[in-house]
Amino acid sequence: MFGRRRSKPVSETQRDLRDAFSTAVIHAVDKAGPSVIGVRRGKRGRADAFDGAGSGVIVTTDGYALTNNHVVRGADRIEASLHDGEVVQADIVGTDPDTDLALLRLHASRLAHADLGDSDGLRVGELAIAIGNPLGLQATVTAGVVSALRRTLRGESGRLIEDVIQTDAALNPGNSGGALCDAKGRIVGVNTAIIGGAQGICFAVPINTAKRIIPELMRNGRVARGWLGVAGQTQGLSKALVRRLHLKAEAGVLVVQVVNGGPGERAGLQPGDVILGVGGAVTPTVDAIHSILSREQIGRRVDMEVLRDGQKTRMGLLVEERPAA
Repeated sequence: MFGRRRSKPVSETQRDLRDAFSTAVIHAVDKAGPSVIGVRRGKRGRADAFDGAGSGVIVTTDGYALTNNHVVRGADRIEASLHDGEVVQADIVGTDPDTDLALLRLHASRLAHADLGDSDGLRVGELAIAIGNPLGLQATVTAGVVSALRRTLRGESGRLIEDVIQTDAALNPGNSGGALCDAKGRIVGVNTAIIGGAQGICFAVPINTAKRIIPELMRNGRVARGWLGVAGQTQGLSKALVRRLHLKAEAGVLVVQVVNGGPGERAGLQPGDVILGVGGAVTPTVDAIHSILSREQIGRRVDMEVLRDGQKTRMGLLVEERPAA
């Protein structure tokens, strides 16, 4: 007769590995959890009129907190739910639709705040822990790994958000603006998006991007960026034209419209021109121009290479700050 098969005992190594994972997650949640808040967007004059909710992360002891721009967009008033359940009012200090980030100031002091990490040091496969308030369920924790790095994501303004972190830590509506932590409980990203219909494909804005814009949001309420003052679209170029003119790319940016009085008009751009390069860098797409026209370029004169009537021409452009929306 065949005897009953005995289950294989769990080895000490397997138990240690399991415990190590649990210990890492628990440690990260204990450290970062108290800094994560719930965010509710509402209308003044109507006590029960809240039409949106998300999450946020307190980044200073005096009440500054990061969240997503789309969480607070259009709000007349903001309420924040703290880790201990206390509800406080908050003001919108500044917003940046280009990165889908916003900065709040909570009406409270001596708050638990997050330890901001270094998103540039992340590696694919390392532990990623998301903390937020999905569907209003406060302080919900999910864990996964960093699935990919250097992704791009289209922001609300139409610009690409660069160096986005992809993770399989489960996110749901309401997680937006919450914390993505590493194994040491340091905030490495601000959770921002999921792909509808997909499983385990979620994205976070890197914390190093947030670090760069927080000072500007504190000072000015917005982030300064350069602009051309034109409306454009990507335009493919024929291989024959590329060979004849020795072009570096097979596409450029077709100028569809020029803003009156804008820097593009003063530089001499006209509808029908194709912008091939700005400041010595090729511009095969509109996104390429956006990435070149950073804050650092404002006030500088740069060269543009333009295709007009089948011929290359050069013109100078004085980069100006993009007007506030």
